[in-house]
Parts: sequence; C-alpha cells; structure tokens
Amino acid sequence: MKAIREPRYRQIAYAIAEKIVESDYPIGSKLHARSTLSAQFGVSSETARKAISILSDLAIVKVVHGSGVEILSQEKAKNFLNQAQETTNIQALHAQIDNILTVQKTSIDNLSESLTTLFEQTARVQKKSPFAPFELLLADDSEHLFKSIGQLNLWQTTGATIVAILHHDELVMSPGPYAILEKGDTIYFVGNETIFHTVKTFFYGHV
Repeated sequence: MKAIREPRYRQIAYAIAEKIVESDYPIGSKLHARSTLSAQFGVSSETARKAISILSDLAIVKVVHGSGVEILSQEKAKNFLNQAQETTNIQALHAQIDNILTVQKTSIDNLSESLTTLFEQTARVQKKSPFAPFELLLADDSEHLFKSIGQLNLWQTTGATIVAILHHDELVMSPGPYAILEKGDTIYFVGNETIFHTVKTFFYGHV
C-alpha cells in the first residue's frame, strides 16, 4: 500500500472543523491566538497559521487582525470534513485495486466493479469541489522531466496547481517549487477539465 503523508497543519484544520461542527466552537465565537492554538496542538505557530489559512480560504473562519479568528460557518465546516472523508474513501479504493492486481485472487468482474466505483466517486467529488485533484503519470516519453516545478512555471503555463507528487511509492503533499519531476512520478493537481487537458498536452505534446 502506498505511504500517504498527511500534513500536520491539515490534521489540525480537521480537528478545528470537527469542534465547529460539534458546536464546541459556536458560530460568531472567537478562537484563541495562534500561539495558544500552537500550544494546544503541540505544533509551531506557523503550522497553526497554515491550519487557520485553510479554514479561512474555505470561509469556515475569518481572521480578524488584532481580534482573533471568528467562526463563520458550521455547514461549510461539515462540507470540509465530508470532502476529506470522500477523499479518504477514494484512497481506500485505490489500495483495494492495487491489492487485487497484486494477489490476483479476485475475478476480473470484481476488479471492474471496483474501478467503476472509483471512477464514479472521483467524478462526484470533482463535481462537488474544485479542490478534488486530477492525476497524471509522467512516463518515459514525457517532456520536461528532471526539472523543478519552479523552473517549469507550470501554474503560469497551464493554470494548474500541483498539490502532491507520488514519488517512489511515497505521496508528498504540497511540494514546493524546488521539487524535481522525474519519470515514473504521478502528479496531482487542481483545476477544471480544460486545465487537465492543457497539463496533459504540456507533458505529452498534442494528445
């Protein structure tokens, strides 16, 4: 099974969202300063800041400078947690398919059913949220290999934002601009269908 490294700041964002859904943090109330949150979760203030930034980008909370972090939406917090759960389900389906291919103890019909379920669920998540990533395998014939994300200017060229790279069976979340893309890597990026085809053309020419 592929190793998935979930960033600590995202785990904290989930924990805060759960408290909002469970009304431990009521709508309109204020969270403590980031320094207090970092002490509460045992992380750096920068990690706490990233967690708050995720929730702020999704309009779950609002950062009020000099006044703390205001809780805005219980419903959006619930949607955020549901999105995370559906993504986890997709990862579990990937693992199930890998297992079927490895041990070869299940019939082709069962494999086909698992693939169909995976495709349907992936399409549903992508329709519900723009944050659901596309994926693209960089094969031997891919262009632009052995260059960093920063050197490629991928966002400026295609409009896609890379959110993860699968490299040697390890999924590295939020890779920085210095991450090198190599053959055999799978990149995960966010965008619409047009951006997906633009990225595919970028790496494979006219497809």
